[in-house]
Parts: sequence; C-alpha cells; structure tokens
Amino acid sequence: MRSVLGPGGYLDDPADMEPFVVDHRRLYRGVCPLVACPATRSQVADIVKICAQHLIGIVPQGGNTGYCGGATPDESGTQIVLSMQRMNRIRRVDPVGYALTLDAGCTLLEAQQAANGVERLFPLSLGSEGTCQIGGNLSTNAGGTAVLHYGVMRDLVLGLEVVLPNGEILDQLHSLRKDNTGYDVKQLFIGAEGTLGVITGATLKLFPKPVNHATAFIAVANLNAAVDLLGTLRQRLGGSLVAFEVMPRFALELAVKHIRGVTDPLQAVHPWYALAEISLADASTAASEAFAATLSNLIESGAIRDAVFAASEAQRLSLWHIRENIPAAQTREGASIKHDISLPIASIPEFVATAGAAVLAIEPGARMVSYGHLGDGNLHFNFSPAVGAAPAPFLAKTEAIKRTVHDLVAARRGSFSAEHGIGKLKVGELARYENPVALELMRLLKRNFDPHNIMNPGKVITV
Repeated sequence: MRSVLGPGGYLDDPADMEPFVVDHRRLYRGVCPLVACPATRSQVADIVKICAQHLIGIVPQGGNTGYCGGATPDESGTQIVLSMQRMNRIRRVDPVGYALTLDAGCTLLEAQQAANGVERLFPLSLGSEGTCQIGGNLSTNAGGTAVLHYGVMRDLVLGLEVVLPNGEILDQLHSLRKDNTGYDVKQLFIGAEGTLGVITGATLKLFPKPVNHATAFIAVANLNAAVDLLGTLRQRLGGSLVAFEVMPRFALELAVKHIRGVTDPLQAVHPWYALAEISLADASTAASEAFAATLSNLIESGAIRDAVFAASEAQRLSLWHIRENIPAAQTREGASIKHDISLPIASIPEFVATAGAAVLAIEPGARMVSYGHLGDGNLHFNFSPAVGAAPAPFLAKTEAIKRTVHDLVAARRGSFSAEHGIGKLKVGELARYENPVALELMRLLKRNFDPHNIMNPGKVITV
C-alpha cells in the first residue's frame, strides 16, 4: 500500500493517525496500522484490490464529523482507514446544465463556493460544512436545514463514481436529468455509509442563486401552533419557503448562555420559537411582503405571539447562529442523551408531549431540548440532566430512555435515524426496528456486493 500511495500518501505514525481513529463525538476509539490517503480514483482502486486480496477491512473516512461512529476503525488493528482528504478537486462546473462534478474529498463548503463562483447554488447546508466532505454527505444521505425545499442529499445527485469492493470502478458521472436505462444503481451507495463501495466522485445538482431572502424568528405558544404556522406559510408562500426550524425556550437559553454573540431576538419570554426563511432567485419583493403580511395577520389573530424579521444579512446570520449552535450549547451544558428522529409532521406535538412525559417518568427533572427541522419532520429529541444532577446516574439511564423514545417513534411509523445514519452506534436499532423483508434485502445486497465483508465492516448491518 505504501508503494501504491507514494510519499505523502499515507500515515503510519500513531500520533499522526490519532485524529483518524477517534470519532467526532468521542464515543469510539479504534486501532489501525495505516491511514491511506489516495489522491486519485486509481489509487483508491489499487488499495481496495490489495485489501480484497488479503481480506483487510477498509474504513472510508471523509471529514470525520459523523455522530454514529460510521468512520472509525474497530479495536482489532486489522482495518485501515481510507481518508479521502487528498481527493479534493473540483472537476467541472456547468452553469448551463446546473451541474457540478467534483472529488468526494471536497468539503461541502468548497462545493458551495464552486457553485457560487458561477452564480449558482448548491443548497445542502450543515453546521460542519467547512469540514464535512461530499463523500460523507452522500454516504450518510445528509439532510440539513433546506430539506423542506431542496430535499436530502439523495435528491441532489445526478451521477456517482464508485470503487467497488473488488476494486472495479463504476463510472456514472453524467449530468443527465433523464436516464431510464435500467436500475438506478447510484442510489445503492447513497446512505450506505461505505459498506458497498467507496464513493470517489459525484455530479451534483445546482440551482438558481437566491438574491432575496426574508428570515423571521417567530414566537408561538406550543408545537401545535408551530405546525399550524408551517401549514399556513406553505399554503401562502408556496415554494419560496425553504426552511422551517423549531426550538423550545430552554434551547434558546442554552445558546444565549454558552455561545458567544447569541442574544434573545425577542423581548418577552415564550415557550417555543420557529425560524422560517423564504428565498427567491429574483429581486421581487412580493413574497417578502406576503410573508410579513401573513405573520402580521397571525399576530393580530393570536395564532402566533410575536415575530421579528432580519433587517440585514448580518441579522439573518445571527438568527441562524442561534439555531446552528444549539448542539454545541447543549454539549457545553454537560451530559446529554440524544435522539435523531423523524415523524409525520402532524403527529409531532402529541409525540413530544407523550415521549417527554415518558422520559420524565424514567428520569425526573430531565430537561428536554427538542429542536430541529419541523418542516421535514425531523427532530433532535434530546435531554439534559436536572440542574445540579450528577451526570453518571443520568447517563446510566440512556438505554432505558432510548428504548422508550424509539418504541414511541416506531409506533407512529417514524424513523429512529432521520439524518445521522446508522454507523456503529445504531446497528442494533436497525435490526430491531427495520422491516424484516427490507432488512434481509439489505443483507442480500451486502453479501453480493461485498462477499468478504471488507467494506466498513461492523457498520450499518450485520451479515
């Protein structure tokens, strides 16, 4: 492998490898003899062929920002990490065809900047966009804050380039919008977390660059009011509504307490808040005026409590700064128990009330931090311990709380993993909650694609 990769193409000193063997949340620490850092798809293919010949496990790794341990080697010392950090070329930008072709090791921010350079938009937006890589975004089918309008990563892909577990290269880097030539095989690798192959390149969809935003921070009495507000805005504003986030008062308080520069946008205290944004590709003010008029009417009718509009780009960014830093604020507050769930939107208020009460029955005094992408039904349903409570007894109840929450999600035909993937953390949950027929199909795919189980073994599914 060292010979294939050449000088600068690998790491084998334990100190240099340290960042690659610990996951982002520091839940897992592995051991590996080599971090391979290929610069081309041919080098990736050669490394995979060597590993296939000698039955060496391969752990593909992008920016290592995942939450489920999907890019961390195990403790056996028999797996290598395949880092994509040197595969970071923008291959082609096509403003006419609204397409961007790039290496899988490009960061999400680099993809956004490449699109912006030709007055186009790549709409995926994540808090880790300066570090996370396109290959990782694809492998976990990343969501983010604009799913309501643009969809998840699966919806943003036109073509893929993948090195298969035998070292063959699947090259489908086309930018066609219509192509009904048999099975859409690229979809098999999106969300597969590197268990079926290594994504080395992608062609992504671009969109018209917005020139007009309107962003509002809105106070509501409860989640039912937030759901009603979402329905009203979608009906009156149509496709211009690109984001709709919610957070409880406690989440806002955490951000104000722990994050520099965060202040409460409204003077009075309210139980819940929504962050809504519309976006337009032209300079017309009609949608913004309709947005403002709608919120004004809803305040007058009592449907919402208050609202403030961002009067500048700086104010818009400051409102998003609140939402994007809730995870960091909860981490700084101390111990936490987290869930990444999705549900039919109409059932979310009842679920939060029921699940919240169920968790309090297990851990009295727990503080709920339920926030996220209400517009697409995805909540980060988290808990912090009571003020002054010791973290260890609280964390000891993680499994009981998780089982309670996930059972309630399953009963409502929701998902226990909305956007963070399965990785190592949730393999047991997938086996417990997935439809048995679907689970066997997954195993069948894994066994046929990767008969020796060398591609990210131990992640997503057991075979």
